Formats: sequence, C-alpha cells, structure tokens
Amino acid sequence: MRNPRFIARHRGGLLEMDHHRQLMSWALAMTEHLIPYLSTSVDSLLLEALEIGKQWGEGSVGTGEAMGMSRSVHKHAQSVADPAYKLFCRAVGQAVATAHMADHSMGPVYYGRKLVTLLGMDADKELAWQLATLHELCPSLADGVVEALSEKGII
Repeated sequence: MRNPRFIARHRGGLLEMDHHRQLMSWALAMTEHLIPYLSTSVDSLLLEALEIGKQWGEGSVGTGEAMGMSRSVHKHAQSVADPAYKLFCRAVGQAVATAHMADHSMGPVYYGRKLVTLLGMDADKELAWQLATLHELCPSLADGVVEALSEKGII
C-alpha cells in the first residue's frame, strides 16, 4: 500500500499539488546533480525527459506526457551497457515518474547513491547533499520524506 502522504489529494491522499511539484523539483535537482559524474554526454532523450519533468512542475504539460517520457527512458536504459549511465537513466526515469506518483521522487536518492558508489565516490556525502537539497526545496515535507526513505530501506 502506498503512503498517503505521497498520493495527490485529488486521488484521496494527503499531498497538495504545490508539494507534489516541490518533490518533482527535488527529484530533478538530484538527477541533474549526477550529470558531472558521467563519463559521457547525456543523450537527447534524457535531456528531453528532464525538460518534460520541469514543464510538468510548471504546470505546462500533463501527467500522461511525463509518464510517457519516463517509460521511454526506462526502455532506453535496458539497452545501455555502461553501468553508471544505466543508473543515471534510471534516476531520470524515476524523477520524471514523480508526476504520476510522488514517491517516485525517492528513486534518484537510491540510484544516485548507487551511481556514486559505483564510481568509488562517497555515498554518504551524496546523501547529505540530497537531504540538504530536500530541506531547501521541500522544507515542510522533508521529515516525512526522510521517514519514508528510511521505511523503504533506501537510507
């Protein structure tokens, strides 16, 4: 059963639209933060997906379009050989899927930490950045998100 704090109010949950959009901003920020770690340039599909996520956050595209992009990114990830880039693809797909269900915003935490670990970097430092950004972009949601991340075993 999904946590009601991540279900939009119009679907019977507790999440207000402005908070949902804040979670999208956080998910996108975490994902974009990973780009400098990559050894290759970012594919145009992924850049387009990130843009669709931003547009959803601004209210200029619908959830269906964001979900379509998320599915396309996950399908693309299946063909990616580079493990780090595959993790980045998964982070992008999860971030954009936040438009559909807000708990997908936690996906970039999971994939981002896996990516930095794979690259021999400090996952705890990445998590600290992720959580600081959460508190900055989603101050009223931060405690609940941290609790959910813990409950899911992500942190």
